[in-house]
Amino acid sequence: MQRRFVSIWFRNLKTDWFIRRQTLLAHIPFVLASPDYGRMIVSAANRLAEKEGVFTGMAVADARAIIPSLEVLDDNPEYAGRLLHNLAKWFIRYTPAVSIDLPDGLILDITGCAHLWGSEKQYLTDIIKRLQTFGYNVQAAIADTVGTAWAIAHFKNSGIIETGKQMEALQLLPAAALRIEMETAERLEKLGLRQISDFITIARPALRRRFGMQLLHRLDQALGNEEEWITTVLPMEPYQERLPCLEPIVTATGIEIALQKLLDALCERLQKEGKGLRAASFKGYRIDGKTVQIDIGTNRPSCNTKHLFKLFEIKIDSIEPALGIELFTLDAGKIETLPAVQEKIWDNADGLDAINLSELLDRIEGKVGANHIRRFVPDEHYWPEHSYKPAAYINEKPQTAWRVDRPRPVHLLLKPQPVDVTAPIPDYPPMMFRYKGKMHKIVKADGPERIEQEWWLQQGQHRDYYTVEDEEGKRYWLFRSGHYDTAKSYQWFIHGFFA
Repeated sequence: MQRRFVSIWFRNLKTDWFIRRQTLLAHIPFVLASPDYGRMIVSAANRLAEKEGVFTGMAVADARAIIPSLEVLDDNPEYAGRLLHNLAKWFIRYTPAVSIDLPDGLILDITGCAHLWGSEKQYLTDIIKRLQTFGYNVQAAIADTVGTAWAIAHFKNSGIIETGKQMEALQLLPAAALRIEMETAERLEKLGLRQISDFITIARPALRRRFGMQLLHRLDQALGNEEEWITTVLPMEPYQERLPCLEPIVTATGIEIALQKLLDALCERLQKEGKGLRAASFKGYRIDGKTVQIDIGTNRPSCNTKHLFKLFEIKIDSIEPALGIELFTLDAGKIETLPAVQEKIWDNADGLDAINLSELLDRIEGKVGANHIRRFVPDEHYWPEHSYKPAAYINEKPQTAWRVDRPRPVHLLLKPQPVDVTAPIPDYPPMMFRYKGKMHKIVKADGPERIEQEWWLQQGQHRDYYTVEDEEGKRYWLFRSGHYDTAKSYQWFIHGFFA
């Protein structure tokens, strides 16, 4: 597919933005100024000031001599970058590939996008009209290359260059349209080479010796003889489906239809590649510039559209369309290979359908929250609080076995909590201990079980664990850190609770 690009030039980017914030500025000439070696220099002028002869680079004193009532506002060198960045994110509704072209432009890779608006003419017209509605004075062009689109947008108002017609489009434009250094453009002008047609047929070695490699480099980029890549503001999602809307969608039914279409397209692609999604985001871009989003996650890779739709359906009510949504996207943020052979969830799950169970867990998580359902697998560590880890997915196979030769509490504290003990006896559990202000009298005890750190860690003393029962029949897992001694340098901790 032939690549196509749009270049957008905001002729009065910063001053138009100031007018959007303060509408009264639309009716008076004003400039933005910044200090330069002790003088205030005009860094941007609005259209009314430009008509009176004020231009960028002029001293503010000279500008006020032309327009005594000129309004002067402080400029900030970061304004342009921030404005273009926000505009680039807004342009995601037209294409996922948007690049900033400092100081006052954007470059869009629209390959495969324009047909969604009917044609490139309708696509470009819609962009220009929307920006003009926002109050921006823009020029834009479409071409096979970034260089040609930029040249037409900046030196020939707006237009669409047919595929393969870069040479004809550039012929009558000035040398500066190639995005070369001003010094090189001035040298070409002095030699009478005012238009690109005047030097495009000159031998390349002669051009290189006289004007350097940049001229040839930019010329090749504009003609399409050399590839030019753009750096997008937002990372390109490898698995994304887009659905622009001819009319803004404001109903839940319309949102559901859009979601179903996107899921069908994405899952069909994933199925062909033998993959399934683990996490996905459904986004709606509203006409007021805001984005609404809902996210889902699955316990195992899935490309089952019915199941995935049910997960999203639970959250669709949280989408507020406001005045309408004009673009929907579905991003598969996490993709995994779909296993060819279905496996059991875990070893003692005979008779259970692994897919059905994982889909059931997905639906429960969608209602109660993803952090409320967890599965853990054993990890190769001795310290009890480090002897397990969260499973990456529901049917992950443990790399080691759970320890079942000694009793373990059903509720293990994430971190052992210190307790006060009374009447300690060497190499025996205490007679009583206090935990959270309550005294517990121990009537039964079993142990000790000594647990030490791995030899390559050696952090802290060994632990002697005891399973104890108080007078109420409640059982606890206590341990003493280190050996018993009369100096009481040891400490007792509670680490868990038995059923």
